[in-house]
Amino acid sequence: MTPAAKPIDRGDLEAKLRELQGGVSDTRESVLATAVTVGAIVAVGVVAIAFLVGRRRGKRRTTVVEVRRI
Repeated sequence: MTPAAKPIDRGDLEAKLRELQGGVSDTRESVLATAVTVGAIVAVGVVAIAFLVGRRRGKRRTTVVEVRRI
């Protein structure tokens, strides 16, 4: 900076901080929306895998009971 440059005052600092904070807020909102979407997809996947594994396991351990009348 040159010595003849305008000194930085409080208004300049506040304006720059607001500008930076606005960018961070936008980024945070987009990351949060993406994280919620990914979390929902992972949760559905875990539930589906648990269902399929439990169904397969249940078929292997099923006991067949035969009732005969005399």
